[in-house]
Amino acid sequence: MDRWLQPALDYAVSWLAFQMRVSEQPGCIVAVAHRDRVILERAFGHADLGTGEKLTPRHRFRIASHSKSFTAAGILKLRERRKLHLDDAVGQYVTGLHPRVAEATIGQLLSHSGGLVRDGADAGYFGDRRPFPSARELLADLQAPPVVEANTRFKYSNHGYGLLGLAIEAISGEKYRSWIKREIVDAAGLRETEPDMPIARGTPFARGHSPKLLVGTRLVIQGDQQQHAIAPAGGCVSTAGDVVRYYAQLAPGAKRSVLGVGSRREMIRRQWRNPHASQESYYGFGIISGTLGGWDWFGHGGGLQGYSSRTVVLPARELTICVLTNATDGWSGYWLDGVMHILRTFAARGAPTRRARDWAGRWWSTWGALDLVPVGDVVLGANPHGGNPFADATEVEITGRDRGRMKLANGYANHGEPVRRVRNKAGRLSELWWSAARLQPEAQAAAEMRRRYGGAKRRTR
Repeated sequence: MDRWLQPALDYAVSWLAFQMRVSEQPGCIVAVAHRDRVILERAFGHADLGTGEKLTPRHRFRIASHSKSFTAAGILKLRERRKLHLDDAVGQYVTGLHPRVAEATIGQLLSHSGGLVRDGADAGYFGDRRPFPSARELLADLQAPPVVEANTRFKYSNHGYGLLGLAIEAISGEKYRSWIKREIVDAAGLRETEPDMPIARGTPFARGHSPKLLVGTRLVIQGDQQQHAIAPAGGCVSTAGDVVRYYAQLAPGAKRSVLGVGSRREMIRRQWRNPHASQESYYGFGIISGTLGGWDWFGHGGGLQGYSSRTVVLPARELTICVLTNATDGWSGYWLDGVMHILRTFAARGAPTRRARDWAGRWWSTWGALDLVPVGDVVLGANPHGGNPFADATEVEITGRDRGRMKLANGYANHGEPVRRVRNKAGRLSELWWSAARLQPEAQAAAEMRRRYGGAKRRTR
């Protein structure tokens, strides 16, 4: 493992803890795997705001559309066993479909290019207005023609993946849940993952939560609904640790996997670009991919009422990252990008030197927090409030035990000016002077703010 990785993960945990305070999210779990080994699992916040139950890494979450990566692996496993071909029409295996839906190929359904409807005629099950569709109800929706012509664009379809689940049942002669559990989940060595609810009684489970908007407070969403025929698209229940274990196996270079190398390459290959989107990304077979700051990634995301999650694999770095949140407005994607930015910065600059390492710490003023983060032989003035804490970060060169100089800063900042730390009589750090600004430890800064503003009368018009 590279020397820079552990200090990068240490700062990522500190940054996420700060972000949890800023966002007031109910809960978050982050897990990171290096190759096939989990090297970080950390939980923040609550599993259930109603009961006050604390969140742990062993709490299961609804990981929603991550399920598509399991279903896609199942289809490719059947292909490896010569039970199907990717250019087979799905109508060869499933009857009762509109003729044009029946013509959609297995490959088109995997890559969301079959033109199928996204969620049928009534997606009220994503608002708990109705149960998720049975196989009969799914087939009834698929008796309507495709929405657009097949093979013309990427068009996401949960119904398409539900249809793939029916194909797996037809080919295997077994229920989707039992087959995918044995052939993919168990075969991957996952012990905390189920293809759908219910899960074993007594298993720790993170409840979902609503946004604060609409009613002014977060409401608990039970999150234990069974997804029935839509489970192949979004039913999975898992932990962040199991998720990174699974996705790490999908990297072509993985030593152990449920799939052969050719199938893994097929899954992550960029089949279709997402059209009409501000950020460039692609879809393969049950896999989303893209690039951030020069780092290629693949993975998936998931959203269900009460939950938001995202996972990426960084093949060149042999790292897999998962962030799970238990709120509809969870910041999983934002935070995962932030973790990637942190890793990129440390990878580029290296582990902190002995001289710089001593400068790590968080300092406060009435404007908020400033993080001093040693990387290589410099100290960065990071902004923990930001999605990328190192964006436009000031670089400080260390000139003495408690002295430094801003050797590179934004033009609106303090380029060339001094930095110094102040110690009390006991030799402990008590202040940071960031050029002309005086910063303090959190408790002292909070006490000063209360003294200055706590008794002020509110002016009203």
